[in-house]
Order: sequence, then C-alpha cells, then structure tokens
Amino acid sequence: MAESSTFPFEVYPIEDVHLKMQNRQFGIQAPVGEVDGYYELFEEYEFGGNGPSWAEHIRFILEEKDEELDEHLEYDEEGDTFLVYADSQVAVDRFLKHVLPIFGTKKSLKKYLKQADPDNFSE
Repeated sequence: MAESSTFPFEVYPIEDVHLKMQNRQFGIQAPVGEVDGYYELFEEYEFGGNGPSWAEHIRFILEEKDEELDEHLEYDEEGDTFLVYADSQVAVDRFLKHVLPIFGTKKSLKKYLKQADPDNFSE
C-alpha cells in the first residue's frame, strides 16, 4: 500500500527492539496535533481531538465494522499522538480498510463526527 494512501496515518515495520513482542510487528501512528484542521474539527463537535480521543473513536468504528480485529491491535496513544501496534500486515490492512474511509479526509471525518454522540465518548 502506498504511503500517501494511508493519510493521516504513517505505517511502519517495527525494528528488532520489539521482536520479542509478537503483537508489535507494525506501528500505525498519526501526529494528531499536526494534522491540519483535524484537532479543530474534533473540538467543533465537542470531542477532545487528542491521541486518546482518536483511539476512542477508532475503537468504536472498528467495534462496529470488524470486532475481531481488536485482538490483533495494541493501543499506545497519548497526548498529541495516536499509536497502535498491529501483529501482522493483514491487521494493518484491515485497520486501514475500516478507518481510512472516515479519517482519510476532513470531509469524511466531519460527516462521522457530526453524527457521533459526544455522550458516548469520554475524550
């Protein structure tokens, strides 16, 4: 998958320092504070817009679309960074398949956030 098609996420293989952690074969990361206009969009609809907020929304999306994928992901988000580890390329592809149609553009993210109920999220 071409890197530009993963926006706003960067996907990268994990270096050997994590090889003993088999669930950390790939990282999927987004510098949420640096993605132009995304933080403000989250705030406009009364959501946090930080890394934990992205994780909460992405977990919600994946729970609806591919509930079993969660077994292949390990979230490690904080502050202005969203980070999730995947245990295989297949898990990365499934993640991107479900999340990119929503997070891939401001227009699609706005459509999603507009209908999301802030009462269902803590961030």
